[in-house]
Amino acid sequence: MAVLLQLAPDFWEVGDLTFLEPWVPGSIQRVFYIYGAGDIQRAGHGHYETFHAVVCLRGSCRIGIANGFQEIEYSLHSPQQCLVLRPEDWHFVDSFSEDAIMIVLSNTTYSAADYFVEKPVLQVKASEICLSSTNELAV
Repeated sequence: MAVLLQLAPDFWEVGDLTFLEPWVPGSIQRVFYIYGAGDIQRAGHGHYETFHAVVCLRGSCRIGIANGFQEIEYSLHSPQQCLVLRPEDWHFVDSFSEDAIMIVLSNTTYSAADYFVEKPVLQVKASEICLSSTNELAV
């Protein structure tokens, strides 16, 4: 599942500096940014191999993630937050503020074959299933 990191910038009198490359497994192969998205929902897919490091450089946005075992939403609203998406994380991005600029760093180049669009169905773990006092299944 994705991990939300709080980045530690280096504060300099000439401006703050934050490094992102340590959070992308392997090497950075692709960089893109999204702005002017407004109320449009973006993404709605996952990857088989690609990791993403996502930072909202300005403004804010919401990222929803599902991996078949957990569903969670994150609000990115600071350039000191970095959400690292794992390959199995199906995700969407929406609720962009008017001034939002979101940058994404990936460890692979673009490949249509790396995408899946169907959201994983939330699975119930066997350890979460039990019989009630009337022998009915309960989750």
